[in-house]
Amino acid sequence: MPEVDFDVDELDADEQISRDFYRQVQVREDMLFPLAEHHTAGGEHSYYVLFDRTATWGHPGDPQYVAVHLHRHPEKRTFDFEKATLPLPSMAQSWLIHRGCPADAIGLNPELGPPSADEATRALEQRLAGDGDHYALGYSYTRDDPDDMVTVVVLRALDERATAPFRVVVEEVDTGAWTHTLREGAFATVAEALTWCQDRLTGTAGPLPPVRPATSATRPALPSTASNPRPPGRSR
Repeated sequence: MPEVDFDVDELDADEQISRDFYRQVQVREDMLFPLAEHHTAGGEHSYYVLFDRTATWGHPGDPQYVAVHLHRHPEKRTFDFEKATLPLPSMAQSWLIHRGCPADAIGLNPELGPPSADEATRALEQRLAGDGDHYALGYSYTRDDPDDMVTVVVLRALDERATAPFRVVVEEVDTGAWTHTLREGAFATVAEALTWCQDRLTGTAGPLPPVRPATSATRPALPSTASNPRPPGRSR
């Protein structure tokens, strides 16, 4: 099993930052399973997608992925950090990308976790990682029952012009084939989205309503990457 090393033991920090980092991240360092990480040249910035193995014993439905951005200040020998707990790896990737991590540097280790079952899953994961900041997370529930491993997520489009602003994203793991699928549906109201999620968790949900392609008038503009070449660094 790979282990995560945050490499901050030789650094000082504001007392509150040190306390927060220990309580929120470092205290369970041996239970955080690195799925992806990237370190810029010189080690100033580190980005991590981590699977939290303690989540299965926590509150039912808790998200199982942790995104961490460490910013070290070598000249001062200090550091600060940001973290987020998220229900899907692609959402953790998106969170890190929009904090400066190059998109092509934070790919998940293909040998860890169940691979995508089909092209539709891969395409949706890519889109969530790339434009996840166009949505706000409203609700999620993760069930790690081997007989029904599923995560349901409700997102709200930040573009007020969206005709179906609430999206439900569903990840299902086939434990026999050891693959996973990701699917998306569009809803007009949050009540409809939440009802579908509850029905899915009880096994009574119908098909997801299809998502109509966004038009140029309603699609949020993607951030340009032409002027942001990948900085030198290492990923593993």
